[in-house]
Amino acid sequence: MGINCHDPWTRLDPHGEVLGQRFSAYLAPTLKEAPAEAEIVSHKLMIRAGLIRRLASGIYNYLPMGLRSLRKVERIIRGEMNRFGAREVLLAAVQPAELWKESGRWDQFGPELLRLKDRNDRDYVVGPTHEEVITDIIRREVRSFRDLPLNLFQIQTKFRDEIRPRFGLMRGREFIMKDAYSFDADDEGADRSYWDMFKAYQNVFKRCGLSFAAVEANSGPIGGSFSHEFMVLAESGEDSVAFCPACSYAANLEKAQSLPYALTPGETDLPLVKAHTPNCRHVPELARFLNVKEESIVKSLLFLAEGEPVLALIPGHREINPVKLREALDGREPILATPEEAERVMGVPMGYVTPVGAQVRILADLGVARLKSGVAGAGEKDYHYLNAQIDRDFKVNEFVDLSLVEAGDPCPECGEALTIKRGIEVGHVFKLGLKYSKAMGATFAGPDGTEAPLVMGCYGIGLGRTLAAAAEQNHDQDGLIWPMALAPFQVGLLPLQPKNPKVWAAAFNLLDRLTALGVEVLVDDRDERPGVKFKDADLLGLPLRATVSEKSLAKGQVEIKKRADRTVVDVPVAEAAGELKKLVDAALALS
Repeated sequence: MGINCHDPWTRLDPHGEVLGQRFSAYLAPTLKEAPAEAEIVSHKLMIRAGLIRRLASGIYNYLPMGLRSLRKVERIIRGEMNRFGAREVLLAAVQPAELWKESGRWDQFGPELLRLKDRNDRDYVVGPTHEEVITDIIRREVRSFRDLPLNLFQIQTKFRDEIRPRFGLMRGREFIMKDAYSFDADDEGADRSYWDMFKAYQNVFKRCGLSFAAVEANSGPIGGSFSHEFMVLAESGEDSVAFCPACSYAANLEKAQSLPYALTPGETDLPLVKAHTPNCRHVPELARFLNVKEESIVKSLLFLAEGEPVLALIPGHREINPVKLREALDGREPILATPEEAERVMGVPMGYVTPVGAQVRILADLGVARLKSGVAGAGEKDYHYLNAQIDRDFKVNEFVDLSLVEAGDPCPECGEALTIKRGIEVGHVFKLGLKYSKAMGATFAGPDGTEAPLVMGCYGIGLGRTLAAAAEQNHDQDGLIWPMALAPFQVGLLPLQPKNPKVWAAAFNLLDRLTALGVEVLVDDRDERPGVKFKDADLLGLPLRATVSEKSLAKGQVEIKKRADRTVVDVPVAEAAGELKKLVDAALALS
């Protein structure tokens, strides 16, 4: 099928893409053991299967097998972007600092931004994302409402100088990303663009064969009014997600909310008492010493928000949610005070900070409001107050949701108990609103000639992360189990005695028939023992394996094995290509 090749075992489609290839002509260096730095399954198996190799910390090269799978993710993404009307561009990777200073992110982004100077001492960045660049293009090229709506996307390499790159492709410094940007005349149009991309992302991850969930998320440094993350569920995931099994509610733990959780209110008619609590700086030891529940303790945490001291109060059995605290502080980043800063600001040692008499702004979690009174620091080492009561003993400036949701908390939509699962973020959609268009002067003329800022959205998918997430979800003790849509090849063809002319001829003939049907085939032509070939086939995780041997040919059959469930069937030689084609098509139809 297609183009003639110098290598008789290579088959190309009419566009020059490889359909059939022999193992010995491929750079596919499999390993028996993973390197010591590989921590999670996807990282270990993708290295062992010869898909990727580490170049430097957080920077990886794709070898031919890995690149084939990566290109399949690209094609799926590109198809869905085209289906929903996005148009492809390719933007410059190196960006002038002036654009980032216009948007305000030159100072906001922090050390993850890789900054450099050219020979003329001008500042540039290696793009971690492209909001500024695309907004600059649009403000120059779009003039009228007639040019809208507009959605542009690219697939390109990015760089973020992660403080702790790890887990292979899961958290690298250099990574390949699909980013898209929508531009609309009003909020209504921007919402339509947002939900179109939401549907496109659902299609992408479904076609990739992944089990995923779309969850409410925080917009982070990208900005915007609301966003969703697309999470692939896996135990190795770095993110926690709150799910309701009874309804559709799902949210990243940073964003998740709940109805009021179980809490026993304190007594309000008891006097404030100072108690000696030696060596009880932390909640668990204080609860044991006083023989009280942790929930009855008011945890007082001192933060500095751009220099302003802020005291955050939460029930002792809960954890502070820094994202919610940042939102309560109008986007200012809260930094937990050091012991020295606590001494300077509050005049007391860390662990004994008190809201009683505090001359700083106090924010309290909604749980503290329901607690009514409880144990609190007394502003003196080895002492705590008992029965500290809101309004009577200390004042709260504002009650807000500040704590992380926990498993068992009631769902905010239906009241059923929430569950917490681990997930890998593979995609993120944001409604940006006017954040960049206002800052950078990206406007259009309406029907009456009035100038107005464009309403924007942005939408990202990590291609390497998507591959790694697929590996996390699809493997066993022997290796990878690729979904058909992402497998580097769909069929592994194993001639077990390649020096036997009959085996060789039968394998060659099956390769011809399969590639004529458009099936992708990797032929293991190596002069290796059958056990070695079987082990590598399992490690590579190709969905189907066709084995041609002296034994099977004596019966006029080819052995077909499904990698996912390990089922094995023998089919007549003449029917093998057709049967394999049916299995490939059936698997692709399910994705």
